[in-house]
Amino acid sequence: MNTNQPLAERIRPKSLSAYLSQEHLIGDDGSLTQQIKKGIIPSLILWGPPGVGKTTLANIIATESQRPFYTLSAINSGVKEVREVIDKAKNSGGLFTAKNPILFIDEIHRFSKSQQDSLLGAVEKGWITLVGATTENPSFEVIPALLSRCQVYVLNPFGKEELEALLNRAMLEDEFLKTKKIELKETESLLRLSGGDARKLLNIFELIVMSQDQDPVVITNDLVLKLVQQNTVRYDKTGEQHYDIISAFIKSVRGSDPNASVYWLARMIEGGEDLKFIARRMIILASEDIGNANPTALIMANNTFQAVNTIGYPEARIILSQCAVYLATSAKSNASYMAINKAQQLVKQTGDLSIPLHIRNAPTKLMKELGYGEDYKYSHDYKGNFAHQEFLPEEIKNTKLYEPGDNQRENSFRTFLKSRWGDKYNY
Repeated sequence: MNTNQPLAERIRPKSLSAYLSQEHLIGDDGSLTQQIKKGIIPSLILWGPPGVGKTTLANIIATESQRPFYTLSAINSGVKEVREVIDKAKNSGGLFTAKNPILFIDEIHRFSKSQQDSLLGAVEKGWITLVGATTENPSFEVIPALLSRCQVYVLNPFGKEELEALLNRAMLEDEFLKTKKIELKETESLLRLSGGDARKLLNIFELIVMSQDQDPVVITNDLVLKLVQQNTVRYDKTGEQHYDIISAFIKSVRGSDPNASVYWLARMIEGGEDLKFIARRMIILASEDIGNANPTALIMANNTFQAVNTIGYPEARIILSQCAVYLATSAKSNASYMAINKAQQLVKQTGDLSIPLHIRNAPTKLMKELGYGEDYKYSHDYKGNFAHQEFLPEEIKNTKLYEPGDNQRENSFRTFLKSRWGDKYNY
């Protein structure tokens, strides 16, 4: 047993059956499980927060599909290294076979455009099966040409039960920990300090156990906080601080506090956070929390993102500050956010309901004979550009999904809708 090897590495799962969580991908009916069984693995991007098993899953995919496995890190690999690995992979696998070598690239979002471009030919010609891991939204960080050739799989954060199960597995399986009597009396501090990162959780856990001479080792919140030295001012772009501070920033803007908003913005900037990440979050916030109470907020946020891309640091901080103050002092509404949530839930509950015939497309004679588009009222032919007719499936007609927010602009929406629909939707 090599105790110099981190605990997370010593108990790293070697098979799908030992892999914890991500049932939607590796459960009995999971998409990856089915693909591995069929021996057909597409190029894919694994997207999820730190420490949820992206690297482990890539290794398992290679092992269970019996493929050669090559790995690159975006931190220390350039175009030259990419091409060298692709050449090795070409020589170890056949063209367009089920055994194409897997090339795993950790932190693929850090690859430059030229580095990503160097992968295109190998992926397209089937020389390699690319598996990329990223903590950032691949829609923004992976070039479209490469992204279009990959499936994107989202790995969910670990929950409390899964993290505690991981600790219990470590105590049962690790040769060193099995020599200790360990009592997990309290786990809240362990879980909080890990930030949901399984690797960090296991490292902290091992540190606590190795620091104690008594038997048994009783894990309590006070013991964890006493032994784990953590600088709470330090900003960790890939760990707990990253998620906690962006959360504080978003909640400050949502809560209409420009002072707190600018403070948390400064914390992120001083910590070296990716300015594009901050700007993207403000675009989402402008729609989710402000919406139609002030539609200009979305335009402002999107323009901020474009400006940050153009200007860069340090001047971009001024633009971010201007936008943060604007969003914080804007009227707020989450009505559109709630409406799409309700609509998606309704779709999940009711399935693919039949589309009313009168609003179906009728491009062929047969479709017209079947009644497609019949009795449809063209709104512009009627007074006020409105004709009273049903647009929802029969089974859910009269269902109200959008409830205008209580603000000046959306109150005008409410008046408009009431004038058109009367009591149909009870606006």
